[in-house]
Amino acid sequence: MDYGGTHRDIVERCKRGERQAQFELYRLYSQAMYNVCLRMIRNEPDAEDLLQNSFIDVFSNLESFRFESSIGAWIKRIVVNNCINFLKKRRLAFSELNENLTHVPDVTPEPTEYPLSVDTVHHAINQLPDGYRVVFSLYLLEGYDHQEIGEILGITEATSKSQYSRARKKLKEILHVQPQGAE
Repeated sequence: MDYGGTHRDIVERCKRGERQAQFELYRLYSQAMYNVCLRMIRNEPDAEDLLQNSFIDVFSNLESFRFESSIGAWIKRIVVNNCINFLKKRRLAFSELNENLTHVPDVTPEPTEYPLSVDTVHHAINQLPDGYRVVFSLYLLEGYDHQEIGEILGITEATSKSQYSRARKKLKEILHVQPQGAE
């Protein structure tokens, strides 16, 4: 598939300043980008503000988009960067790893013995500390690798891996539910 050409016509019309095309681009991507903001920020009003600011950035910088990736990936990068900058302003704290630790295993999740609803998992993710939640979301939900996360957040790859590992452990603790019939 030609990802660079996805929605090319709409993007070209946006570059010419056509309001209807801008509305169409916003309509196509706003819900998905809002979900990214909400997963990273955990606050609806802040997520809404970040979404609006991100689309202002999108339309202000659209001339620099060269169709080297999909427009959706380009918009998502702007949204993620704005979320990271927002969190940094709130003094997002990451625990640096001991520099001697170079590898944190990426263990496959164990299957659960009890059903979990999407709302339950979403609520549990929102309970994670900011650093854990951001790395967890970027890695597992947004598809970035640890090297990319490190570059985005200004941390080491090892720190990203450790934050992800700690997030998974904390998430398991949060989601620990007694199976029915157990005391």
